[in-house]
Amino acid sequence: MQVETILLIEDSKTETLVITKMLEDAGFAVKNASNADQAMERLYKDKPDLILMDVVMPGQSGFQFTRTLARHPDFASIPIILCSSKNLQTDKVWGLRQGARDYVTKPVNASVLLAAIRRIGGL
Repeated sequence: MQVETILLIEDSKTETLVITKMLEDAGFAVKNASNADQAMERLYKDKPDLILMDVVMPGQSGFQFTRTLARHPDFASIPIILCSSKNLQTDKVWGLRQGARDYVTKPVNASVLLAAIRRIGGL
């Protein structure tokens, strides 16, 4: 699976800028949303190849929204990487059990994030 477009769901403007630049510098097209409601609108407009999602967000948490998307007939096939400052092993395991394909911690290390994207994309 070729990953070209990534939907970044992140409520921190600073994190959004940093991660967007990191991804764009690596050659990806990035769409942004700051919460689950905005993300759902984006998903219907621009179906991305991958979703990179924060865990702690207003409204639905990343865990809840991952579970929602994993069960949604239109979006279940889009791989999700959770990205959070929550770095306990239990958080990672819980995120994967909700349907995420990978889990990276903040502050985001570019090589770790890009390696996770390459694994999912089969590169």
